[in-house]
Amino acid sequence: MKARLPAAAALLLLLAGCATADGGGSPAAHTAGTGAGAPSAPSDSWAPPPGGGAPSSGSNWAPSPGGSWQWQLSGPLDLGVAADSFDVDYETTTAADVDTLHRAGSGVICYLSAGSWEEYRGDAGQFPDSVLGTVLDGWPDERWLDIRRMDILLPIMADRMDTCVAKGFDAVEPDNVDGYVNESGFPLTAEDQLAYNRAVAALARDRGLSVALKNDLDQIPELVEHFDFAINEECVRYSECDSYAPFTEAGKAVLHVEYEGTLDFCSESARLGLSSMLKPLDLEAAREPC
Repeated sequence: MKARLPAAAALLLLLAGCATADGGGSPAAHTAGTGAGAPSAPSDSWAPPPGGGAPSSGSNWAPSPGGSWQWQLSGPLDLGVAADSFDVDYETTTAADVDTLHRAGSGVICYLSAGSWEEYRGDAGQFPDSVLGTVLDGWPDERWLDIRRMDILLPIMADRMDTCVAKGFDAVEPDNVDGYVNESGFPLTAEDQLAYNRAVAALARDRGLSVALKNDLDQIPELVEHFDFAINEECVRYSECDSYAPFTEAGKAVLHVEYEGTLDFCSESARLGLSSMLKPLDLEAAREPC
């Protein structure tokens, strides 16, 4: 699910002109990378960070349980943050950025939206009107997708993941993969969502990328074997963190962020085996890790 925005916070973001995808994902000014143009060849001298863990799909890198992470989807990309994993935008992040992070010992996760259409994306014109649903609450430049139309959507997602591979990313975060519990404009069912999410995960693994399950808490038991780690927003605020036991019990990382309050949740997060931090809702570089 998208970050659950209080109405006042949503209004402030809109007034600031920084509406962002998934709790801050739309790089509205497209400034999250250090350069543009064709990707440069990634360095061949990088090896996966020690202790990165092997996803169940094979020997691909995946975040370590309890490891540190940074999630930045807007603002000038700060490559100097000390973190085991970086989660950054697939389109605005360059191959040179990824290479820099690799040289610093960080694994790099490729953010893209698999369940919503974003009007600012370079491939936005590839989505026919027939698959575009209602506007996401709080994000006026995004619309839910009809995930039943895998014949249309999966080739687009495959192309996006090919971009991730070309830039040297290690993993992928497909966002907005819970349209069936939202007002999408389509009669989506739980089975529709499971089928789509499994297909998206297979696209990633087929390309040598580990893959994160973003939110979609209710379907974790059915999906944990298909995903290599999880990313969660505000499970402390909504008393949902126990839902991630299938991931932690399987030795898979859960990367967790809260947007409000203080770091008082860190002891509970550590007990549950989560990798947690506090960030502003715009998902710029600032962070307070546990």
